[in-house]
Amino acid sequence: MSTQDVITVLVIDDSAHNRRTLATMLESEQDVRVVDRAADGEEGLKKVVELKPDVVTLDLEMPKLGGYTFLRLLMRTAPTPVIVISSYSHRSDVFKALDLGAFDFIAKPQHATFDAMEALRRELLEKVRAARHMRPGHRHAAPGARAMAVAGEPPLVIAVGASTGGPPAVQRVLEGLAAEPTPCVLVCQHMPPLFTRAFADRLDRIGPFSVSEARDGDLVQPGHVYIAPGGRHLVVSERGSKLELHTPPPTPADKYAPSVDRLFSSVAEVLGPKSLGVVLTGMGADGAEGTRHIHRAGGEVWAQSEETSVVFGMPGEAIATGAVKRVIPLGDIGAALAAQARRRR
Repeated sequence: MSTQDVITVLVIDDSAHNRRTLATMLESEQDVRVVDRAADGEEGLKKVVELKPDVVTLDLEMPKLGGYTFLRLLMRTAPTPVIVISSYSHRSDVFKALDLGAFDFIAKPQHATFDAMEALRRELLEKVRAARHMRPGHRHAAPGARAMAVAGEPPLVIAVGASTGGPPAVQRVLEGLAAEPTPCVLVCQHMPPLFTRAFADRLDRIGPFSVSEARDGDLVQPGHVYIAPGGRHLVVSERGSKLELHTPPPTPADKYAPSVDRLFSSVAEVLGPKSLGVVLTGMGADGAEGTRHIHRAGGEVWAQSEETSVVFGMPGEAIATGAVKRVIPLGDIGAALAAQARRRR
């Protein structure tokens, strides 16, 4: 393997144990090399400038220079992909870090069992490899006014799938959609349990829609956004003249939970030619099979354009099926959805 093929990583964490653990995990594969470690943000910033690593792993709670300040300075002076390593007790913090330019985050396991640590190692390596090839996405605009549900009108249901780079992309889409308050949006964002509730709470506070983590038995309401709960799926079914949401647990065959494929397939089955899916930035191929289902049902799937995707894996795989109707830059998706909603009313 040539030197150019090796991904260089700087590990920043105030815990010596965590630094050793992460370095061992990263260097368990030949294509990753830890160039150095830093115990705080101030030391880390100097080492980024000096060593120019491909990727940085970052603990947010650090002395001298905290994670938020580190990110602000880094993105201003030496923009580098950053993967935040977060505990469940600080799950709300990761979304501010993503706003400040972090590439993605990984949740530390609550219990350091062998299986949990092995899952952490695999996720860490996967995201480090993806981060090296990231495409910088556009900054999302300031939040718009909260939309008000329009009573008495059947909502347009929009199913959205996203993974890496998804939280700010989802926010950007909702901000663009705010001009048309009638749709209901179902979001499948790859994220661990508990983090999805924090994500929903954050979107609900900043607008433009009423946002909540989906619960089993929720009825689809106009002007509402439902976030698939981490570790469970989000699917739609009919209950008389209404649409009902369900959050079944994953099966051993499911690679992702929540799964974009499962969401899209249920929307296709229930809504047929009225189904509409949007595939946003993310690693992997989740959503490609669901795209085929929506297409066969007579509905439409749109995909985020390559130049505006942080990672073009999911949109690219959906486009490769030949079943995507439109490929749209992130900044234009919300307005295009609002126009679609007005046409369908």
